Amino acid sequence: MQFIDQARITVRAGRGGDGIVAFRREKYVPAGGPSGGDGGNGGNIIFQADSNLQTLLDFKFKQIIFSKDGGRGGPNKCTGASGDDLILKVPCGTEVRHIDTGMIFGDLTTNGDTLVVAFGGRGGLGNAHYLSNRNRAPEKFTEGKDGEEWLLNLELKLLAEVGIIGLPNAGKSTLISALSSARPKIANYPFTTLIPNLGVVRKPSGDGIVFADIPGLIEGASQGIGLGHEFLRHIERTRLLIHLVDCSTLHPLDDIRILEKELFSYGHGLIDRPRILVLNKTELINEDILGKLAKSLNDQWNNDLILISAGMRKGLDILLKKIWSKLDI
Repeated sequence: MQFIDQARITVRAGRGGDGIVAFRREKYVPAGGPSGGDGGNGGNIIFQADSNLQTLLDFKFKQIIFSKDGGRGGPNKCTGASGDDLILKVPCGTEVRHIDTGMIFGDLTTNGDTLVVAFGGRGGLGNAHYLSNRNRAPEKFTEGKDGEEWLLNLELKLLAEVGIIGLPNAGKSTLISALSSARPKIANYPFTTLIPNLGVVRKPSGDGIVFADIPGLIEGASQGIGLGHEFLRHIERTRLLIHLVDCSTLHPLDDIRILEKELFSYGHGLIDRPRILVLNKTELINEDILGKLAKSLNDQWNNDLILISAGMRKGLDILLKKIWSKLDI
């Protein structure tokens, strides 16, 4: 399935039905009077969060959405049928924003959450409403009102408590596959991961914690360079970030500074999010060099530092214990 995390759509709620002019004419009923019924209300457009959905793909090919109009009023003071509400399923974590003003209509984070994004128009009044002592035979009626119409931007932000971030080829996909049953594509070239991957890791208590492997960030990602800008939004909801660094590169300290700069530039409080610095691929470098690197980082880094080898499954228990302790604070 194609992963789509943004969509632009136009929603147009149903128009209210018109009222009518009618008079009651029955045998043995003299001066029956006005009996024009009201029009029915137009249908609303409602979004509903569905935990079974993972993408906004349905809205990529259907960008203009209508709900049903209300029915016209009838004689004998019969009210027209109201238009059916249109319920649209969206993934949990979908944020709905008005494109022109930037106003957030709502944020659907829990399965079953609903949000009315466009209200249907009210039905018009029939002439029976205008009967008075002064006007015993009104011929006045009102038309139904148009439903609301909005141009909306849907943005999916994954609901993960732990986000794994790092430069390309840092080993993020290998780590999430080692910790969970997720099986992302793993290869030895940059940008192997093109979409975020989710995996559930079980705590000792049995509770499941969702981890997200975010596609590789590069310098300038916060300004739209590379793939990172498209997926930085997915770590906005995380409680904890794992900053994964390939310690076998020529300049691991520079790699850390690059990602620090991008988190700061992107904003949304990411630079202040609790983080664990993890040096990966420790099996590829000499122990003396690794010790010097770890000491240098401990002197500069204010957060936790852990050494692991995701490929060799080493150090993962220590990492998980640190993650659980951070989440339980």
